[in-house]
Amino acid sequence: MAKMQRQKKTGFISPFSNYWKRENYIFLAIGIIFLIIGYIVMAQGKWDNSLSLSLSPIILLVAYLVLFPLAIFYKKRTDK
Repeated sequence: MAKMQRQKKTGFISPFSNYWKRENYIFLAIGIIFLIIGYIVMAQGKWDNSLSLSLSPIILLVAYLVLFPLAIFYKKRTDK
């Protein structure tokens, strides 16, 4: 039988491995909370309720267009 050779690790470290910090997860959690609140408000009352037609889409837009991109792209500046 032939001997199996071990492959050496190259030591490559991904630049994205330490990107998400505590603040990113906080923004993500706030976005998920906004989503849940927006869908709960949308489900209240009849379909032509003012909350369902005006307030819940605004809450959902804030979650989808502000909080989720903020959670993805936020990075604290480090001055060296």
